[in-house]
Amino acid sequence: MAEATLFEALTASCREDWRAYVEHGFVRGLADGSLPEARFRHYLAQDYRFLLHYSRAWSLAVVKSDQLDDLRQSAALVDLLLNHEIALHVEFCRGWGLDEAALAATPEAPANRLYTRYVMDRGLAGDLLDLLVALAPCGLGYAEVGRRLLADPATRLEGNPYRAWIELYGGREFQEGAAAMAEQLDRVAGRRGLLRPWPSSPRWPSLAETFATAVRLEVGFWDMGLAPGVLEAEGA
Repeated sequence: MAEATLFEALTASCREDWRAYVEHGFVRGLADGSLPEARFRHYLAQDYRFLLHYSRAWSLAVVKSDQLDDLRQSAALVDLLLNHEIALHVEFCRGWGLDEAALAATPEAPANRLYTRYVMDRGLAGDLLDLLVALAPCGLGYAEVGRRLLADPATRLEGNPYRAWIELYGGREFQEGAAAMAEQLDRVAGRRGLLRPWPSSPRWPSLAETFATAVRLEVGFWDMGLAPGVLEAEGA
């Protein structure tokens, strides 16, 4: 049996928080199509703001990298985010009645601000590994959500307004990108002296706490999408 990756060990260390994230009520609403559309629009607008800060965090990963392969991988992701993914997100949002001007004018929700600033703080205060661990719940978590939803026979695809979202995160391109992130996480951990079993490392408690905090902040991001007042604010 293959030894656990660092990502697998980290998720195992906060299993209940991780389950609350990937099996959140917001995710269940996407799976069966029952999520109110006003709540999804609210989420999309906040996700636009999140992507801007996510790009900044990966730019910091370039600064924190000291090996050519990490420089290239982080820089390639920054290019993908800024020059492709954000444009695709804007186009996707347009189909939900949100143009770029509306997205740019959206006030940043406290849950969004708390999460993105935490990730930046961990990156600024620590090294590349600290930053990658703080970033992992986003990219790798969404990959797990998409993969689970596509594989689950209970997921409604036909007639589901959120089918495109599910297929995006469960699709081959996003899954391959997530796999590359997991590989980078292991590679950087090894270069910084972490060895399997991962919890035996002196750095493990700090890394596990960073990861668990970021996971809880992801839960808060979903909670934001279901927060009372979203429907009323949009007149739904």
